[in-house]
Amino acid sequence: MTPPNRCAWCESGNELYIAYHDEEWGVPVHDDRKHFEFLVLEGAQAGLSWSTILNKREAYRKAFAGFDPVKVARFSDKKIAKLLENPGIVRNRLKVHSAVRNARAFLTIQKEFGSFDAYVWPFVGGRPKVNRRRSMKDIPAKTKQSDALSADLKKRGFNFVGSTILYAHMQAVGMVNDHVIRCFRYDPCARLA
Repeated sequence: MTPPNRCAWCESGNELYIAYHDEEWGVPVHDDRKHFEFLVLEGAQAGLSWSTILNKREAYRKAFAGFDPVKVARFSDKKIAKLLENPGIVRNRLKVHSAVRNARAFLTIQKEFGSFDAYVWPFVGGRPKVNRRRSMKDIPAKTKQSDALSADLKKRGFNFVGSTILYAHMQAVGMVNDHVIRCFRYDPCARLA
């Protein structure tokens, strides 16, 4: 059986990558815990490959209390020091501290807007932006929407939320559909808009 057409970035032969592409990437997320998970993972990914992070995802889930921002916001210096010894995650001091700091800022947004989801979706007009990318070279690293979201999150105390990281977040949580049009996931994700 011939495999379906996928976006070129999806590493063939890597089952985690394929499952991520086929089941998650580009599917609209309206769950705050999932938003927080992707913020932690994408911040950790900065300068590394996404496959490295996918391979460490389960260890991150365990280390970061199932990506519960309430629990992560309460991590003590002792807990952070223990995380920095955990070989299952990226042991970058700035990234680990940033995840805890971002959890605290995340809770502030939830308090102000009712949910992080209610805060973030208006940056794309409240529904997924469906793009018509023909190839990977047509996909930008960032957009004016990711620039605006990045700037606002930084003002609210977040770290590791540059525009490129935030555009990856927007793609991951389905705020934008950047599957190329020949990808078998393009139409199903476009119908979710």
